[in-house]
This record gives sequence, C-alpha cells and structure tokens, in this order.
Amino acid sequence: MNITDKIIVITGGAQGLGLAMAECLAKKGAKLALVDLNQERLNQAVIQCKKVGGDAKAYLANVAKEDEVETLFAQIVKDFGALDALVNNAGILRDGLLIKAKDGVIAKRMSLAEWQAVIDVNLTGVFLCGREAASKMIELDSKGVIINISSVSKAGNMGQSNYSAAKAGVAAMTVTWAKELARYGIRCAGVAPGFIATEMVASMKPEALDKMTAGIPLRRLGEPEEIGRTIEYILENDYFTGRIIEMDGGIRI
Repeated sequence: MNITDKIIVITGGAQGLGLAMAECLAKKGAKLALVDLNQERLNQAVIQCKKVGGDAKAYLANVAKEDEVETLFAQIVKDFGALDALVNNAGILRDGLLIKAKDGVIAKRMSLAEWQAVIDVNLTGVFLCGREAASKMIELDSKGVIINISSVSKAGNMGQSNYSAAKAGVAAMTVTWAKELARYGIRCAGVAPGFIATEMVASMKPEALDKMTAGIPLRRLGEPEEIGRTIEYILENDYFTGRIIEMDGGIRI
C-alpha cells in the first residue's frame, strides 16, 4: 500500500502512541481520521498532522459503544469517500493485583469495574472497530489493512490481569481476522509494544523508571516514532499479514 492519500483511521489518536503514529503517517501524506474522547487534544492533533504534510479530521467517539462505533465509521466514509486502513490503538489502564492480602486478611481485590472497564475498551473496542472497518472495506471493495495494537503484556504481567487478558485477546483476534478476511483482500496484523517513552511512562518516579529500563536488553525505552515506523512497514508491505511484531527492545528474549 502506498500511504499517500490513503484514508487511515487511528483510535486513541489524540495523544501518546496514537498521535506519534498519526504524525508518522501524515508525513507520508495520509488522510487521517483521528478518534478519541478528548476534543481539545483531538483538535491539536489535527493541527500537528496538517503541519507535517498530511490531512486529518477529528472524531469524538467511545470505541466501547456499538452505536457510536457504527455512526463513527459511517461518518468517516461519508466525509472521505473511502476507507483504507484502521489502527486499533485506543486503550486504558486500571492496574492492580488480583488480590492483595496480609496475614490471611484480604486488603484489596481487583474490582469487577476495574476488570470490565479495560475489557470494554481494550478488547471489545478493538472488536467493534475492526468489525465495522472490515464491513466498510468489503462494501467499498477496498483492499484494506487492519492493525491492532497489542502489548508484550499479552504474555502475562503482574498487576495487569485485565490488561494482559485484553491484549492477549487482541493478539488472538488479529490472527483470526487475518485468516477470515484474506478472501476479501483485507490484511490484518498487530504490534505489541514494550515500554515506550510516552507521557504516561515519563511521569513515573525516576527510581521506578530506572528499574524498568534496567530490565530491557537495549537499556532504553522505545520511542513513539519507532512504533509509528512499524505501522508504516505493515501498511506498505502487502505480503505481511497475520503476525504480531513485538517492539520491545528485547525484553521478551
């Protein structure tokens, strides 16, 4: 796929990894539909993408709500007249141990609300957006691409029962969709980032950040732009499908 002038949807596109991906694609002349829940950040993201050479529009939507997702993709197709790719990036964290106890006394448990919030956005949201994007691509006879953002936490990470389960589900759905959608000319692949230098990570206590970095063989955090370039690779390589690229500095070696 030649990225220039392609219509690419990025969920969670107003900040962090989503914005870094958007800027990378904008530099190659993509036309972006940026989806998020923060209108102010969305507006700024649109400005930034236009500054670097692309075009972009902002869309306010909750990816965990079926009706909003259906309306979202219908509007994107109406606005742009096409749909070439989706990057399923939107996600949230509600970290905590399954059970925290001392001397046989339960102090805290991960609540159902903490579990469900992450599953709703990080797994169900990916399902809803992927299903809608694939439907539109088939209707438009577009040989499109769906890229799902998983995480190295898909292998299981302490304090992340909800997040790890969701990201493992995302990885499994990616392979399933690659098999199911190939007959329509639609590719599906994924990226599993490790620890990336986003605003959220940068706000950590220095000692915690140092400990985290020490466990990475390359001894540094990944840069958001490095994830963006991985997205570019998947989009541009028409023979790539059904695989998850782990961009983690070797942390899972």
